[in-house]
Amino acid sequence: MADTRLIRTFLEAHHTTLAERARAFCVDKIAGRTEPADDAAARSEARALLALFGEGSWLQPIFELDLRGCCLMREALGEASPLADAVFALQGLGTTPILLGGSPAQKERWLGPIARGKVMTAFAMTEPEAGSDVAAIATIARREGSEYVLDGTKTLISNAGIADLYIVFASTDRAKGAKGISCFLVPADTPGLRFAGAQVMSAPHPLGRIAFEDCRVPADALLGSEGRGYGIGLAALDRLRPTVAAAACGMAARALAESLAHVKRRQQFGTPLAQFQLVQQKLARMATDLTAARLLTYRAAYEKDQGQERITSEAAMAKSFATEMAQRAVDDAVQLIGGRGVLADHPVDRLYRAVRALRIYEGTTEIQQLIIAGELLK
Repeated sequence: MADTRLIRTFLEAHHTTLAERARAFCVDKIAGRTEPADDAAARSEARALLALFGEGSWLQPIFELDLRGCCLMREALGEASPLADAVFALQGLGTTPILLGGSPAQKERWLGPIARGKVMTAFAMTEPEAGSDVAAIATIARREGSEYVLDGTKTLISNAGIADLYIVFASTDRAKGAKGISCFLVPADTPGLRFAGAQVMSAPHPLGRIAFEDCRVPADALLGSEGRGYGIGLAALDRLRPTVAAAACGMAARALAESLAHVKRRQQFGTPLAQFQLVQQKLARMATDLTAARLLTYRAAYEKDQGQERITSEAAMAKSFATEMAQRAVDDAVQLIGGRGVLADHPVDRLYRAVRALRIYEGTTEIQQLIIAGELLK
């Protein structure tokens, strides 16, 4: 894990302690775990990792709304295991809407089991025709007496098929567009909720489709009030976007570490690779970009933790820069390591398969750039 002294301006004493503990935890419990060989194994491993997080109270920064703590956890996990990072991230994404908009009864029912790793969450927003355009959600929820009836399909949902609780976004009034979107807490065993199949990524990551067919939930499954779902969803994404940047920094740090170890050890033409100037140029760019990304990331998290209501621009800058940086860093690592770096069992090959998704989920780079420009032009 990268040196916290570089970001000490943005941290408090307990964050430094957390970073040290997280690093030790990742070395002792995460880094040595076998990478899942297929989708079924990835699903099993994800549940095992969640139990591990719950046993050690590693999810606590999520519940404390400690964004810097979440970033430190994701940076450490991203460096050690992209799958472990994803498990942590999805618990954050599934829990934050409850923390922001849940009733006392909803919090009482769900937050304790989630924190203990007994309940796995999933954030069910994306649909076949509603990705970046969240307002295009077609899943509907109609009120019938003391129930809501959900019908529709969600796709590219992380933890689909293994989650215990789905945070579901559906339209309760299509005529109102985004203002008609509501949010519901739907347990996985609810009749009418069906796992519609896995969607397999090149990197281990439980992903899939879910379908709602006359799926009935009690009225108290509504999170907040009707029409608040869009705001709750975007607030959760806005809050957690810097943590995606932190995960990207962790992956880039691992790529840099693997590169440094290789170029110091490997000799060509009687000289260590580290002595070649083109190699040094790549290393210098990787280190500089990583430092800049970490500063953007923890600046955004610091502002939110200090009480800034919205960090729209700060989060967008951190997420877009860090994820693009990580893609370049991992690609450079593959280039420096050469043929060994494209073998499936090498850490940088695993990073290469994992890092690409970060530039897409929770808002693509292009969407982040539009957000930044929109803030500038206000």
